[in-house]
Amino acid sequence: MTDFDYDLFVIGAGSGGVRASRIAASHGARVAVAEEHRIGGTCVIRGCVPKKLLVYGSHFAHELHDAAGMGWTIEGARFDWATLRDNVLKDVDRLERAYTSTLDNNKVDHFAERAVVTGPQSVRLSGGRTITARHILIAVGAWPVMPAFPGNEHCITSNEVFHLDRFPQRIVIQGAGYIALEFAGIFNALGAEVTVVNRSDQILRSYDEEIRERLLQIMQARGVVFRLGHPIEGVGKLEDGSLRVSTAGNGGELLADAVMVATGRRPKTDGLGLETAGIALGAHGEIPVDAWNATSCPSIHAVGDVTDRVQLTPVAIREGHAFADTVFGGTPRTIDYDCIPSAVFSQPPIGAVGLTEAQARAKFADVKVFRSDFRPMKNIFSEQAERGLYKMVVDGKTDRVLGLHLIAPEAPEVLQAAAIAVKAGLTKADFDATVALHPSMAEELVLMR
Repeated sequence: MTDFDYDLFVIGAGSGGVRASRIAASHGARVAVAEEHRIGGTCVIRGCVPKKLLVYGSHFAHELHDAAGMGWTIEGARFDWATLRDNVLKDVDRLERAYTSTLDNNKVDHFAERAVVTGPQSVRLSGGRTITARHILIAVGAWPVMPAFPGNEHCITSNEVFHLDRFPQRIVIQGAGYIALEFAGIFNALGAEVTVVNRSDQILRSYDEEIRERLLQIMQARGVVFRLGHPIEGVGKLEDGSLRVSTAGNGGELLADAVMVATGRRPKTDGLGLETAGIALGAHGEIPVDAWNATSCPSIHAVGDVTDRVQLTPVAIREGHAFADTVFGGTPRTIDYDCIPSAVFSQPPIGAVGLTEAQARAKFADVKVFRSDFRPMKNIFSEQAERGLYKMVVDGKTDRVLGLHLIAPEAPEVLQAAAIAVKAGLTKADFDATVALHPSMAEELVLMR
């Protein structure tokens, strides 16, 4: 294999690319990675990890407010955006160093440059160097979509939101997916006036209808304003630095200190040079791959968000690992995409796995639905009488649990273990036969009748 500079060259050092590099190197491959931004990728640098830290930071607003009911007197409490922002960014730096150490410890060369494909087995770095490799892996992820409207240069995306100089007292967020609603919850809890605008009249379209309706009700009760069906038509900057936001229909105009657009993410394949290897992109810029992560070019594979299959970090990690084992480890394997759990770290959060009620009814003739609508003990002394909702979707013929959908405090933490049961094909009777863990919210999973 000495005819090539490397056995594997990876473009993109996110979660999938780093995992593939490490595993391939452990199998004895000579590996290099090129990353044009920062090692760690979307999740670590500008995605789920720093966002979750902001979620945790925002939770204190509710906790401090509810502390009075628990006998605590909190005087002089105030929030400083710069402290939270800077501490989050420091942790991002720490994680980047950890990911870099992982590459170094596994003797993976890494280049802080953009790389583009120049043929089936060659890439060119932005510095001008051409590198050859027996195999190339594309793991560049996805990038926020910015709609075309006048003044969109005044808007930010989920890339820039972690670096705001000042906390916006008024923010308009366009989008109704998980990114938009998570940041709406963060800014609302921290004291901003939040308005969510969206082209359609629904939020979280891939989630169960009852769960998303409950979230909408709670977010509205907490003060988030929704103008669904009224997307942004234009943004203008005023003399005082504030922004005037024009929306479609009868949505009117809004004044804001910041406008965030979170209308989806597109595979980051522009200018990547894949055409030089005969690879045609999909309708949304995604790289078509088969079950083995292989493209139409035998020497080039792709994993993670750039394939637009399932845009979740744990999925990219598994795909990267499977690729390395298949190509370099002599243990071919594919990924099972059935029953992948997901979470929305809204406030309150959502956890879901398996089929929604609507999906189940479209697929099965006999569907039973069980619900637990409860007020979490944590909220007993709170002024906000928010209720949790657990929902179980069951095949009436076999009793197999087809889906679980939760909205309540700590719902994702509860769901992870329950998702194992759904993945394993356990039945409603198996849940019923399990003794409840009391007092807990998780016990509602085994008490639904």
